[in-house]
Amino acid sequence: MAIKLIVVGQTKETFYKQSEAEYLKRLTKFAKLNYITVPSSKKSAVREDCLRMEEEQLLKHIGPSDYVLLLDENGDEFSSRKWAQELNSRIVNESNLTFIIGGAFGFSAKVKSRANGSWSLSKLTFPHHLVRTIFLEQLYRAFTILNGGKYHND
Repeated sequence: MAIKLIVVGQTKETFYKQSEAEYLKRLTKFAKLNYITVPSSKKSAVREDCLRMEEEQLLKHIGPSDYVLLLDENGDEFSSRKWAQELNSRIVNESNLTFIIGGAFGFSAKVKSRANGSWSLSKLTFPHHLVRTIFLEQLYRAFTILNGGKYHND
């Protein structure tokens, strides 16, 4: 199973890089994860200009048959077990599963309209670099749940 994760902006802090690397390593036994980083737009202080610049970068990495899920605070929320079931459903029913973690301003209207849905990790606001680690951990947790692993305790 191949999954694509597109993120906006480079991770600079070592501790975020290390945590991302750890979960990326753990995920290799469950799926091939294509991790794509696109530049964040720092060329303007105007929100809409930034979103438009990031939109161009994001859309060029999305194929016509990709099933796109945005990680967005207004998306659907799930427990870890329900999230695992939803992930499994997408893996079974969709050919190219693509997740996108946006930049500081979120997503443009065009990116939102291209998406097939959105999932929320929490109603809390997190730095988008931390969201990467949280998402990768939840992806790993979902795969361990689906494979009967002992990582998830409930």
